[in-house]
Amino acid sequence: MNLSGPIQFKPKLFSALTHYSSAKFKADLIAGIVVGIVALPLAIAFAIASGVSPTVGLVTAIIGGFLVSALGGCSVQIGGPTGAFIVIVAGIIASYGLEGLYIATAMAGLILILMGLFHLGTVIKFIPYPVVIGFTSGIALTIFSTQINDFLGLGLTDVPSDFISKWGVYLRSIANIDTPTVIVGVASLLLIVVVPLISKKLPGALIAIIVMTAAVWGAGMIWPEFHVTTIGDRFGNLSTDIPQPHGFELSMQTINDLLPSAFTIAMLGAIESLLSATVADGITGSRTNTNTELIGQGAANLVVPFFNGIPVTGAIARTMTNITNGGRTPVAGIIHAIVLLIVFLFAMPLINMVPMACLAAVLIVVSYNMSGWRTVRGMLHNPKGDITVLAVTFLLTVVFDLTIAIEIGLLLAIILFLRRVTENTEIRVYSEQLDATAGTDSTAHEVLDVDKGVEVYEIDGPFFFGVATKFDELMRASMKRKPVVRILRMRKVPFIDATAIHNLEILIKSSQNDGIEIVLSGVNERVAHTLENAGVDKLIGHDHICNHISKAVKMANEIARRGAEPIHI
Repeated sequence: MNLSGPIQFKPKLFSALTHYSSAKFKADLIAGIVVGIVALPLAIAFAIASGVSPTVGLVTAIIGGFLVSALGGCSVQIGGPTGAFIVIVAGIIASYGLEGLYIATAMAGLILILMGLFHLGTVIKFIPYPVVIGFTSGIALTIFSTQINDFLGLGLTDVPSDFISKWGVYLRSIANIDTPTVIVGVASLLLIVVVPLISKKLPGALIAIIVMTAAVWGAGMIWPEFHVTTIGDRFGNLSTDIPQPHGFELSMQTINDLLPSAFTIAMLGAIESLLSATVADGITGSRTNTNTELIGQGAANLVVPFFNGIPVTGAIARTMTNITNGGRTPVAGIIHAIVLLIVFLFAMPLINMVPMACLAAVLIVVSYNMSGWRTVRGMLHNPKGDITVLAVTFLLTVVFDLTIAIEIGLLLAIILFLRRVTENTEIRVYSEQLDATAGTDSTAHEVLDVDKGVEVYEIDGPFFFGVATKFDELMRASMKRKPVVRILRMRKVPFIDATAIHNLEILIKSSQNDGIEIVLSGVNERVAHTLENAGVDKLIGHDHICNHISKAVKMANEIARRGAEPIHI
């Protein structure tokens, strides 16, 4: 990861069009139409689950999907609203309203653009896997819980947002289950599951919506008393006009309040889009420019709020659909956006007739696929620390919200990492004899005699604040012996931080007060430069920093023989 250097903004669309052909266009056209059909029910379902109109979901998929394909760094990425954002979007709307959501999404877009400009495209490598699985599984359970009302036809109009209260209301309302709604929901669920078993190219969600919408309409014509709540019943007649762009009222207070949510949207978008791009690269053999991809994702999230859109990211399922149907350039993603635009302009009256129970079934399947229960089961065999991080992230996502879950999950993962590094960093003490080649690939042995009054401490691993405390405790315990010279062997120290330097300075000063010399051995160039900047070389003398243990032992032995009188070699 390099934070400096030239801006990496090279959209794949530009390079793809350089050698474009009619054969590629035909493949992209077919893939784009199929992906547009698959994306249609998902865009509507994700919007409704997030607490906004189906129109918002389609507008987001149209504008956001177009910009991700036109400006992104992945050849086959399909962008749009995804299930991962449902929890955070619903939470922001509940706390700050739609205006707050638009501002947070635009801020997230700026954060993503800055991440791309500062070459943070490898950000996914710094998100521990247990954290990703924990919040993804938590989101899946939360999405599932939000669909029970529509799936069972409970008719609740004011469902609590928090998980525990929500299920309490469901259990108290269990007697209000509507049989026709349950039949539609279960039938939709079966169609979504069974249709792909017949042919993987058939979009189960769309087939279920078409069949069940027709069935509910037909049943209503035959039995007028038969009624299942539809999108039109819930939202009224949907508009077919693209919203006019609008601005926001900004203040520092608003920015401060929404910054954590914006950061969560940005991180979630980066993780999901780069994961999708990584999977796509593994299948197509292409190579995503991750920094350009972040800039493209950022641009999409910066623009869609001005058209009442919700957060956009790369969607793994839709990207995989694009690949399996022959899409290989960003043109397929642009065609997918055009297909959705045509549906938006000419088919909205039909969308009004879609049963809410059918959309609930779509999201229940989405939540099942997101849950990754097989992965969670496999991770139960991992170290207890990883399981703890996963469980805490999962519970915080479900019980509280995604922002807290990601923050605490990352904090726990960092603490766990530091603990492991600290445990793996060894501090050895030598006296009398020392094998200079021990711990290397050399088959020869170079045994050095260490005179009485000389002690050698070897630090094996990074010398940072966690190890510094461990080293300090060891040195305090050895103060009782009071040797003439202490050698700190640092050949296996790749870096040293401010805390370790501070502890080292204290050790040097306290040792000098007791008449004990300090000699450093095997200091690499990077560590030596850090020590020089901190003035440690002046504190102990530049000649007391040796590049090899043999020189350090020779110096220490002569100091010990001369009664701790320092010499220069």
